[in-house]
Amino acid sequence: MKTWNLDALYPSFESESFQKDIQRIKELVEQSVVHAKEHLSTTDNALETLQAYLENGAELRQLLRRAYGFCSLTMSTDALNEDAIKYLNMLQVISAKTAEPSAMFAKWLPEVPNLNKLIADNEELHEIEFFLHRIVEGSKYVLSDKEESIISKLQQTGSTAWGRLQGELTSTLKVPYDGKEITLSEVRNLSSDPSQEVRKAAYEAEQAAYPQIAQAVAYAMNGVKGEVNTLSELRGFSSPLAQAVYNSRMQEETLEALIASMRKYATHFHKYLKRKASILGHKNGLPYYDIFAPVGSSDRVFTEEEAMEFIFENFRTFSPNLEALARRAWDEEWIDFTPRNGKRGGAFCSNLHPIKQSRILTNFTGSFGNVITLAHELGHAYHGDQIFKEHIFNSSYTMPVAETASTFCETIVKNAALKEANDEEKIFILEQSLKGSTQVIIDILSRYIFEQNVFDTRKQTPLNVRMLNDLMIAAQKEAYGDSLDPDYLQPYAWLNKPHYYRGGLSFYNFPYAFGLLFAKGIYAEFIKQGEPFVERVNTLLQKTGQMTVEDVASLVGIDLTSASFWDASLDVIVEEIELFLELTK
Repeated sequence: MKTWNLDALYPSFESESFQKDIQRIKELVEQSVVHAKEHLSTTDNALETLQAYLENGAELRQLLRRAYGFCSLTMSTDALNEDAIKYLNMLQVISAKTAEPSAMFAKWLPEVPNLNKLIADNEELHEIEFFLHRIVEGSKYVLSDKEESIISKLQQTGSTAWGRLQGELTSTLKVPYDGKEITLSEVRNLSSDPSQEVRKAAYEAEQAAYPQIAQAVAYAMNGVKGEVNTLSELRGFSSPLAQAVYNSRMQEETLEALIASMRKYATHFHKYLKRKASILGHKNGLPYYDIFAPVGSSDRVFTEEEAMEFIFENFRTFSPNLEALARRAWDEEWIDFTPRNGKRGGAFCSNLHPIKQSRILTNFTGSFGNVITLAHELGHAYHGDQIFKEHIFNSSYTMPVAETASTFCETIVKNAALKEANDEEKIFILEQSLKGSTQVIIDILSRYIFEQNVFDTRKQTPLNVRMLNDLMIAAQKEAYGDSLDPDYLQPYAWLNKPHYYRGGLSFYNFPYAFGLLFAKGIYAEFIKQGEPFVERVNTLLQKTGQMTVEDVASLVGIDLTSASFWDASLDVIVEEIELFLELTK
């Protein structure tokens, strides 16, 4: 069993280093509260006040990320770990106390006389200029000090608790299958099994298991979305979507151009899905249980070692540094591969700025799709490696650009594999690629539509399981058109996706589409320009924590508000679709 090693964070919850950091976090929070009350009522001695606040904040961020990372990573592979649960809750309660001084600082900073000159004349402040200007810009959305403090405390038993409930219920759900009980992650992984009989049986077992937890998870959805609706309105946003766009450092014109292109090109993806349905013997569209079915002649199953060697070889085609990062992740045990009870589903990468490392979780069973997922998460780790060069205040990048390096790395691996393939292998690899692209364009479009409708409906009434299922089916039909079998959709797609249950991160769907298409555009430039372009990509990734997404894109000459950019990136995928249709006719 190949699991990750968290010792670089802490040896254990009982260790001296962990306990020492918990104590220091408490001290820093108290210092922050006292400093705010004593110094943020006047702009006298503004430079000294600003430097003291930022020094405290930088140390606090480092320690919180380290301790919180240890707790959350432990919980992600052991959902019922009592120490992780206890300390995670403790950290959330402690950090909630920073809401009031943070709100005071956000109100104080715009009042500082000649702030721009102060920043320009001071090297340390100039380094984090974007961070400071974002605070000034966002101050209009900040409520009073007391209101922010109360909200932060209530969220611990509100959206945060609801999200934890969804995670615990889905990671511990037992699914009866083939005479035994397996985890939800394990049964969902069977969706890519070579046997259609197995895929259908797994789908039916999954659907039969969801009602056990559906009502409780529906309450979690209502709790999270109700809270977000309330807070976005209180802060002065026109909608949760407007807040998500602002938090993404994105212009609404960029999102509108992206979504419009996705809708315009949907019919191309429908052609691929219909052809897949035909190949698999379906007459009424593709049933949901066969969306992830393998097509093509490759039955290869990868071991963890083989998967990593395949990635090393192909990452090398971009740069030695990318390959070296992947080797480091393997050698230093950054990756948790094995599905097991209590481990959350899906995959993620956590960048850990305090130790300049990342940790990757995946539920690896040996499929080519698993290899692509691994490449995707290693892309996140590579992004982190660039960001680690920056000040911690410049290290928080937004949702859309978060998916850029990861999707870029997927593209590297898939395109390199395609070059070496014969026609039969090309069908397999192309289909794997199109399967992923369809998820990121069409399924993401359905999830975007669904989340908009949930927020709108939640303003009027709580949503029960039936209503959530109905909204999900309607969204799937709108996005997938007539390409899916209407008798075999996925009404519970809202239940197993943790993204919906994060109060501070709504609409974590369109960023995946952004990342895919942005990466396609960047990869096209890399193919044109070759090695000289590598450093521009690294600079782009490094600057994602201190620019708007439009400014980041401008570093490589891209205009994100232009439909022509998104259309051109989608045209790259259409070429793959046309080749797949040609090879399978």
